[in-house]
Amino acid sequence: MKYSILILMISMLSCKTSQQARMAMSVPYDEKEILAESSKNESVRLRYKLIQSKIKDKNEMLKNIAFQIADFSEAEYIQLEPMIFNRDIPTIQNHIIRGELTYEKLTKWYLYRIVKFENDKNKALNNIISINPNAVKEARKKDRNKSANHHPVFGMPILLKDNIDFDGLPTTAGAHALQFNNAKDAFIVERLKSNGAIILGKVNLSEWANYLCLECPNGYSAIGGQTLNPYGIRKIDTGGSSAGSGSSMAANYAAAAVGTETSGSILSPSSQHSIVGLKPTTGLLSRSGIVPISSTFDTPGPMTRNVMDNAILLDALSGTDKNDPASVNNPIKQKYWENVKTGSLVGVKFGVVKAFLQDSLYKVNVEKIKAAGGVVYEIEFEQNNNEGFGTLLNTDMKVDLANYLKSYAGEKIPYRSVSDIIAFNKIDSLKSIPYGQGRFDGIMKENKTNEEIANLKKSVRKSGVGYFEKPMEQYQLDFILSIANRSAGFAAAANYPCITVPMGYRVSGEPVGITFISRPYMEERLLKVAYAFEQVTKARKVPVGY
Repeated sequence: MKYSILILMISMLSCKTSQQARMAMSVPYDEKEILAESSKNESVRLRYKLIQSKIKDKNEMLKNIAFQIADFSEAEYIQLEPMIFNRDIPTIQNHIIRGELTYEKLTKWYLYRIVKFENDKNKALNNIISINPNAVKEARKKDRNKSANHHPVFGMPILLKDNIDFDGLPTTAGAHALQFNNAKDAFIVERLKSNGAIILGKVNLSEWANYLCLECPNGYSAIGGQTLNPYGIRKIDTGGSSAGSGSSMAANYAAAAVGTETSGSILSPSSQHSIVGLKPTTGLLSRSGIVPISSTFDTPGPMTRNVMDNAILLDALSGTDKNDPASVNNPIKQKYWENVKTGSLVGVKFGVVKAFLQDSLYKVNVEKIKAAGGVVYEIEFEQNNNEGFGTLLNTDMKVDLANYLKSYAGEKIPYRSVSDIIAFNKIDSLKSIPYGQGRFDGIMKENKTNEEIANLKKSVRKSGVGYFEKPMEQYQLDFILSIANRSAGFAAAANYPCITVPMGYRVSGEPVGITFISRPYMEERLLKVAYAFEQVTKARKVPVGY
C-alpha cells in the first residue's frame, strides 16, 4: 500500500532580499519495507501497522505553514539559528529586547524548521497534526507591543497536545470521531493567550491519551499516524501519551509544549525524549476544555527542554477556573521562574528506591546528588498493586468523556458517550482502530454505583498516599527519586506532583529521566531542586541530526 510524504518545492524570486514561494505536493511512497522491519521488533510498542495517517492529509498542515514563511529563506534560518536553537526562553527574550530578533522571525524560524524536517522522509517525526494559520500574524502584533515587563511567555510559540481545545484548530484527541471537533479555547489556552503566548499548533498523541487500545505503539493516533522519536527513529519508543509534545520539544519545533497526564503521560515521553516534564498536583491547573480520561487524576502540564522554561510555562498556565472545582481555592504560586535559580541540593533529603539502584544510570546520578550535598536514604516500598486504579479510570472516563462531549465539543460532533464512539469506530475499523479498542470495550464493562465510585476514590487515594508517606515520614524526606514514569501510577493515586529531568542515555542511545516526587502543591520546591540537579549534571544532549 502506498502512503504519501510531503515535498517542498521552492522557487526563488530575485529581488533585494531573496524570497521563497512554497507549494505542498503529495508524492506516494511505499511503507511496506519500513513496516516489515518494525514487525520484527521485540517490543510491541515498536511494531507499527502504519506510519502515515489514512485520514488526515499532511498537505493541509504544510499549506498552513507555506504562506506564512513565503518570504523566509534558508539563509535567514541559518543566521538566526544561534539565537534560537536549544536556547531557553529568557535567552530568546533577551535577543528580542535587544533588537537582534523579532517574534515574527522567531515564529517563522520554528515553522521553517518543521517544514525542513517533516518533508524529509528519513527524518520526519510525524509529530505535528495541525498548524495555526494565524501564528505569524499574531507574532507581528506581539512585535508592535513588546516590552520587558511582559510575562516571559509573551510572543513564545507554544505547541498543544491535541486533546486541548484551541479555537482555530480542531481538537481531535487523535480520534477519527473527533476529526472536525472545533471547540472554544480551553481555560489553560485562555491563560496562555492572556500572557501573550502564540499557539503555534497541535501535536500528535497516543489516541484518546493512550486509553483506546490494549497493545499498541505509543504515539499512534488515527488522525496523526505514528509519532517517532528523534533519538532513534523507529528504534526508540516515544513513550505516551504526550508523545508529540515530547518529540516536538526534542526536535526544537517550538519554544515549549503542553502535555497532559493521567498516569505517566507527561513523565514517560519526557524521559524518552530527554526533556523536562512536570506532572502537577491535580487541580493546580484547570482541566476545562481538555478531552478527559479521569477527573480524579487528569492534569495538563509543561514539557520543555530545560527547567527554567518549565517554570515559566507552569506559571503561564496557572489560574483558578470556576468550571473546574478541583482548581478552586488551590494555593497557586505566582512567578515560579523568579526563584528557580536559588534551588540547591545541599541538605535536601532524598528517598532513593533500593530496587532502582540496580539501574546504573540511576545509581550514578544518586552519587552526583550526594556529591552536590544531597542527603540520601535508601528506601523500600511496601508491596502495593494500586488496586482499584484501573477500575476508577474506566468509571471516570465513562462519565467524564460524556460530560466533555456535551459541554465542550464542537457543534459538528454528534457523539455523546463512549458507546457512541465505539460504534463509530466499527464502521471502518481499519482506518479508525487498526490496533483495536480494547480499553474502550473495558470501559463499557464497568457498572459501579455512585456510592461505590466515591468509596473507590477514597480507597485509591488513601493507598497512594500511604505508599509514599511511610518512607517519607520515617526518614523525614523532602523528595523521593524515581526513574521516568515507574512510580507514576502511585503518584497519580496520591495526587503527588512529579518532575522528570534528563539524567543520561542507555547504550542504545535511549534517553532516561530521573523523577523527583513530592507532596501536593510543592511545585516550586520541585522546580528548584530539579534546576539544581540540571545544573550539576547537564545531561541533556541534542538528538543527532536535529
